[in-house]
Amino acid sequence: MTLSAGKDLVCVADDGVELAVRDYGGGGVPVLLLHGAGRTLADWERVAPLLAVGHRVWAMDLRGHGRSGDGAVPWTFEVAVGDVTAVLAACGAPEAVVVGHSMGGMVAALCLERDGGVPAAVNLDGHGMGRPEQYVGLDASYVRERLLEARTFAEEAGGRPFDAGALDGVLGYQVAMAAQLGIPGELMEAGVRRSLGETADGRLFLRPGRKQAVEAQEAMATLDLFALYRRVARPLLIARALRPNPPVPGIPPWFDELMAAYVEGLRRDLGELARTQPQVTVAGVEGTHAMALERPEEVAALVAGFVAEALRRPSRRTL
Repeated sequence: MTLSAGKDLVCVADDGVELAVRDYGGGGVPVLLLHGAGRTLADWERVAPLLAVGHRVWAMDLRGHGRSGDGAVPWTFEVAVGDVTAVLAACGAPEAVVVGHSMGGMVAALCLERDGGVPAAVNLDGHGMGRPEQYVGLDASYVRERLLEARTFAEEAGGRPFDAGALDGVLGYQVAMAAQLGIPGELMEAGVRRSLGETADGRLFLRPGRKQAVEAQEAMATLDLFALYRRVARPLLIARALRPNPPVPGIPPWFDELMAAYVEGLRRDLGELARTQPQVTVAGVEGTHAMALERPEEVAALVAGFVAEALRRPSRRTL
């Protein structure tokens, strides 16, 4: 398959950080695509061309990721939303619908509250680790302990340097995971290569670097997503993966039990949200967390259908 069919651009954030953007062209309602933590705009290579049939489409590397700069300020959701605002202004599309996957989905939802707001947003499986009471059947104190361990594990993995000779192994692992999920291996390899950074001593690491990775984990851990969902005044689509992720080497044995309890809590809480919040639509995608790469047709159709319906709502500009 052909990669990087779009045109690569550079936009500048308010603090001067360069933000990498890919323009996929198209015509219609503008859409900006955001990737997840530790990922890049390459994750949209299968979805973006499908959306561009009926929409004007861009994707961007979030600050600290891919080919976007780090900046001097800490990584926060407020800064990320500001970067999105800067990109939309530079693209001449300040009222684009923002669509994000994983951490990018959280950024997209928060864009509904920025000054001026966006007309609608989509959060694809961006749930973070939630609150202890969302882990059905597990004691809250046990969950807090495990969540602290999981966060420590994620922080230690973020930005970990490795020798250049180990790159083939990193790529091989990603390609093997792609095969397991039915994803073209070259897409996973392209994402890894786009994420590569280099330390002062010549070692490699996958961006974001350690500092930005820890800051992003802190931002996700302290964001109360459901409080945000309950107050949004513009259309928001929240999608969740209906299939479990494949096993990840090195994950503690208790992790699967923890995630099963959280999935059940999310199903319950998102169902209640859909019944009580008229601006929120909840949907499932028949795939794993890697849904944008794994189920591009389903994701593109879900987003396009939601955008068409959301922009017909007379309440979409209500504050």
